[in-house]
Amino acid sequence: MAEQRNDQPELDPNDLSAQGQTARQGSTEAEDHSFWLKRKERLKQELGHYDEDDSRMLVPSSLELGPGAVDKYVISKQIVRMQEPRRLTPDDLDERRIIYPESRNRALVNRFRDLRTKLLELSGGNNFTLVVSGACSGAGSSFVALNLAAAFAFDQAKTALIIDCNLREPSLHSTLDVLPETGLTDFLDDPDYDISRILYPTGIPRLRLIPAGSRRETPSEFFTSFRMKQFLQAVRRRYPDRFIVLDTAPISESPDARILTELCDYAMLVVPHGKITATTAEHAATAFNPDKFVGAVING
Repeated sequence: MAEQRNDQPELDPNDLSAQGQTARQGSTEAEDHSFWLKRKERLKQELGHYDEDDSRMLVPSSLELGPGAVDKYVISKQIVRMQEPRRLTPDDLDERRIIYPESRNRALVNRFRDLRTKLLELSGGNNFTLVVSGACSGAGSSFVALNLAAAFAFDQAKTALIIDCNLREPSLHSTLDVLPETGLTDFLDDPDYDISRILYPTGIPRLRLIPAGSRRETPSEFFTSFRMKQFLQAVRRRYPDRFIVLDTAPISESPDARILTELCDYAMLVVPHGKITATTAEHAATAFNPDKFVGAVING
């Protein structure tokens, strides 16, 4: 069914006769109907979208067009289609230490909401790609990355995607109780692979997971490939206003975080409380591109 445009000015009854109003309203409705039919077909053609296959719906991100530039009709339709085959219960989320709006751990929820707000202020409200890496092994970067992505998904008008880029020790699929058949490395290996095959529902509304995929001995080779750059460009276009968080191996143990930072907008460091010295934390922070480094989060 065609959508009605909301930007039509209301008619002033003092300016037109009742007969003139009726004729004009009928004409406007016909024009609106024709306008939206044509617009819908044009969007389908331009974006390669078919009603039966939402995975083909690729639209520009707000970073490219500016906030509010993407048609709200498209945004709402895409988000509605993000159905969850299953839902994690509050007990499931508490057990996995994942925040949700009604969580009784208000202090934890508010910390991630505050972190989300600061990142939004930094980005000017635009969506972005963010690398999250630990200063050392066991820093809790996966915990921070997942909860930050969940915080972005709180907003019913936004979506979030978390990508497990820790190819050596992937853990997000286990935390979310997902049994992936394929993942990131499988997509990067095959130029004909469909992105929709590696996108998994998480049981959390508006949050999707891309698992690591098959383990590789040299993951850095995947991240330096042109196909990885293409992948990030394509996946950020899947939905407008999507926030993408990449969980990576510790920056002290792998070059992956530094490599991925060059392909993303921002990078964040997770420092475990009381487990490393200030000098070690500072050394880890300086490993990032200073133009993209947003700061460190103390976890613990």
